[in-house]
Amino acid sequence: MTQEAHGEPTTRNDDPQDPHASGREAGGEAGREAGEPQTGEAPERPEARLERAVRAAEQALIEFEIAVETFRVEVENFSRLHHQKLGPMYARLDELDAQIAEATAARTGDPEDRRRADEARAVVMPMPGVEELFHDWMDSDGLSPEASAMLTGQTVQPPKRVRPTEEARKLYRELARKAHPDLAQDDAERSRRDEFITRVNAAYGRGDVDQLRTLAEEWAAGPAPEEQQPERDELYARLEWLSQRKELLSVIAQELEDSAIGSMLRMAPEDPDRLLEEIAEQLLARVSEREADLAKLVQ
Repeated sequence: MTQEAHGEPTTRNDDPQDPHASGREAGGEAGREAGEPQTGEAPERPEARLERAVRAAEQALIEFEIAVETFRVEVENFSRLHHQKLGPMYARLDELDAQIAEATAARTGDPEDRRRADEARAVVMPMPGVEELFHDWMDSDGLSPEASAMLTGQTVQPPKRVRPTEEARKLYRELARKAHPDLAQDDAERSRRDEFITRVNAAYGRGDVDQLRTLAEEWAAGPAPEEQQPERDELYARLEWLSQRKELLSVIAQELEDSAIGSMLRMAPEDPDRLLEEIAEQLLARVSEREADLAKLVQ
């Protein structure tokens, strides 16, 4: 056999000198494409290709759900940080606006100025349940000690939740791919997975890496789901449900992105904390301006 310059044989499986090579290869490929059984293999079920499509759609949906849930957690945590860092400043601005409007009305005696003052004061009037609305930054008596500390530069308690670390994200993704309820084959299995994934989501929302590790061990030690071979009609129904679920998740994802906090996150995805610092600096400047205006009015 002659050799080429680099020492490779000139005759290969696809070499034109072998007239049977292309026919054998084409025939083999065609047989595999058509799903024909190879030597020693059992015939493929008619629903097998459809079942593979369903499994691929399931995995794609789970990956999408993971992305949506991750963004939802980031939005929720950033919202808490936003309220903690900026809430007191917004509250202070509203209070200063009310005081300025009241001082103006007292000076002029104009009914229209009085009406504006009443409206401004109504904005800062305490309401039942305000603690829940402002995440403990304001209660029925006004600003909380933490809020006052923020305005006076004192040490402030850390936020109740933090952004999940990369390790937490990795553990969450692995658990979601394995234990997601969309992979359940029956109602009992779905119920078990729903309960488990709820705990996974809660741990992920807290950024609790230790709890996520514990949950991973729990899932690994649990019962393995039974493999089933669904019928064609069941597979088509499953594909339709997956499509509907994808549309619903798309709506949720869009709502998160269009929300005020979601928009802020998209403005600075790599360093949202720095964005909060910049906004805080702007708000503090506005507070100083309002305080100066009020001082002139009450002299």
